[in-house]
Order: sequence, then structure tokens, then C-alpha cells
Amino acid sequence: MPAPKKTASNQSSADANAKKQPDNYITIEGMQLLQKKRQTLLEERPQVIEQIQTAREMGDLSENAEYHAARERQRNLDRELGYIDDRIAILKVIDPAKLPKDTIRFGAYVSLKETLDGQKALDMSLHLVGPDEIYDRDDGVLQVSFVSPLGAAMIGKKVKDTFTVDTPKGKRTFLVKEIK
Repeated sequence: MPAPKKTASNQSSADANAKKQPDNYITIEGMQLLQKKRQTLLEERPQVIEQIQTAREMGDLSENAEYHAARERQRNLDRELGYIDDRIAILKVIDPAKLPKDTIRFGAYVSLKETLDGQKALDMSLHLVGPDEIYDRDDGVLQVSFVSPLGAAMIGKKVKDTFTVDTPKGKRTFLVKEIK
């Protein structure tokens, strides 16, 4: 069954719904990283096209593993580029420096202490970000999406506030130590 065609009316309603989504926020740093990833993919694409051309010249395409691998890589690149382009089009960049610093808000760096039942407390540092900017970091700061249960529970809290989050492993209680 063919996919429904995009019309001006259903496209604009899809765009309106996307703009209403609270998870369409990103920090300046996150947008820069997303654009860098897009650029890296764009730079890789000509190499993949060249690999396809080289593999085509080898002859029979039905049993040409190099050709099929290069085509698969091209499809994956195009899919990822499309996704990134779609996200960039609807993301709203938020500058955390312009937000109040006395409460936990989007883009805040937060130090928490988790109080474990009768056990030693666990300290953690995290950065409250949008879902599009969760990536590995080398500085020991955990990135948490503001729409996750932990992220949503801490929004608006102040230093010395405690809050509890329901997790698959049960309730977890945290104390806010510092907000930057």
C-alpha cells in the first residue's frame, strides 16, 4: 500500500504538532554538535558514492558484496541525514545563560546526592539537556534529558530541595547540592 502523499494541509498540521512538542529544545552546544555530525555525514557521502562506482565497475552486481555494502552505507547515510535535517528544522535553540540560575532548568549543570536506604550516599553531576544531545562525554558529567523521569522531576527544584523519582528499580530520592 503506498504511503499517503504529503499535502500542504497535513504537512502544516504535522509541523504545528512538532512545534508543540516540549522535547524540541536543544542547547547551543547541542545544536553545534548536531550540525557538526551532519557535516561529517555530508563529507562522507562522496566517498561512499565513489565506492559504489568502483564496485559497479567490477561487473556482475548480483554477487558483488562490495557494491551491496556500499549501497547499504549510502542508504544509512541518507536516512541519518534526513533525520538530522528534520530535527534541525524543528528544534528550538535555548541559551541556558539567559535563564534564571536559582532553580534547575533546561541546560543546567546540577550536582545531586542520591540517598540510598541505609547505605552510603551516591554523588552525581549531570547536565539537563534535550533528547537530541545525549552523547558520550569525557568529563564525567552525565547527560539527562529534561523529558526523562529524572529530568522532569528535578525541573524547578532549588539547592537543598529533595525529590523522589519512580524508576523500574523502585523509588529513588535525591538532594540538590548545586546548580550552575
